[in-house]
Amino acid sequence: MKAVVCGAGRVGYGIARELAAEGNSVTVVDWSQTLIDRVTTDLDVRGVVGHGSHPDTLERAGIADADLLVAVTYSDETNMVACQVAHSLFDTPLKIARVRAQSYLAKSWRDLFARGALPIDVTISPELEVSRSILQRLETPGASATAPFANNRLQVLGLRVDEGSPIAGTNRDHLRELFPDLGMDVVGVRRENSVFIPEERDPLSVGDDAYVAVAGPHVPRVLDVFGHQVQRARRVVIIGAGNIGVYVARALERMAGVRVRIIEADKTKAEQAADNLQRTVVLHGDGLDRRLLREAGVEDAELAICLTNDDKVNLLSAVMAKREGAQRTLCLVNEPGLKDVRKELGIDIMIDPRGVTVSTILQHIRRGRITGLQTLADGQAEALEGVALATSPLIGKSLRDLELPEDVSVCALVRGEKVCFRRDNVTIETNDRIIVFALKGAVPKVEQMFRVSLEYF
Repeated sequence: MKAVVCGAGRVGYGIARELAAEGNSVTVVDWSQTLIDRVTTDLDVRGVVGHGSHPDTLERAGIADADLLVAVTYSDETNMVACQVAHSLFDTPLKIARVRAQSYLAKSWRDLFARGALPIDVTISPELEVSRSILQRLETPGASATAPFANNRLQVLGLRVDEGSPIAGTNRDHLRELFPDLGMDVVGVRRENSVFIPEERDPLSVGDDAYVAVAGPHVPRVLDVFGHQVQRARRVVIIGAGNIGVYVARALERMAGVRVRIIEADKTKAEQAADNLQRTVVLHGDGLDRRLLREAGVEDAELAICLTNDDKVNLLSAVMAKREGAQRTLCLVNEPGLKDVRKELGIDIMIDPRGVTVSTILQHIRRGRITGLQTLADGQAEALEGVALATSPLIGKSLRDLELPEDVSVCALVRGEKVCFRRDNVTIETNDRIIVFALKGAVPKVEQMFRVSLEYF
């Protein structure tokens, strides 16, 4: 596949890295010579300096015979115009644009991105994707990572094996013997920053992060088995009233019995949040102010969510909230180098907005073969959902005896409402959804598993 990526910032860099690693021909466009120099030095991609929406720049980037345009510059308008130019002048098949301004995405303007208007095939809103990721984490409060698939019929959870954990020293075989009726399987393990696929008799050690495939209805019991059964938060303090903070607060307002308070340093944003929210108390002030944290009731909060635009403020406010009595903390962190301090600072969950956006875009790029994708283990692995189409080489094979590429494990097969695990005696049929866990280098092999012949089309 030949792809043009407009924007060499964090998201553009991440998309270019993933596509290039899979053997695609990638050209990155950005007006900054510095960013282009960095991306072409680090990655096996071609770089073009210029404005991403200008026809001559796109032509130099090779858009005329490209299969894909991904426009992820910092300007919504540049992204939208780039897609329009790619469609009108070059007939590019697939066009994806990052759109941040919520006004463009309002339901009243849903026809804006139709083919007869602005011909954008997929619009990605980072704020909405990150907000949804946060809310998904709140559904499984004891997990450090949550990846839902097949309409939540299956989830892949990241679960820490702590000292005193009931399953420390237990292997996959033993877990099945102890809980034969429990719909779960350990599909990956992260140990000392290295991720691997466990064998049947590999014991889980204290300090491991286990990635566990779980049938939706069994999630609460699996959390209990791993010693991570935590009640859903009823008292929540949010620091930061930007788009993400307001979206999360509005969603929490719809949940019965949940009390939300927001702290926002910018007076205008605080006033706008107060106008847009119904039952949320909005406080104007610094999220690092201990007095204000106490006024917000952080000492009684089950969860403090730190969502400002400053990584360091998020980290420090999470530490202070925990020190003041908050049971758990979640914060946004954009800078990859800061992820390593999570355990030392006692922060329960970190979410990388760039990683969430990149995962969402890759899911749409791979649509038709891969219909769901979540990056796990700080980018070292992925959980992917694929559909077994009529001419797929998977059809007719036993799930139990399936020959898998190295560094790939099956999470589950979903057929309608039924969830089957690797141990079950089931034969793969057309339209079955198969979820797998794969180390990063094995992702192209997973895509090959779901390939179809040209005759299918």
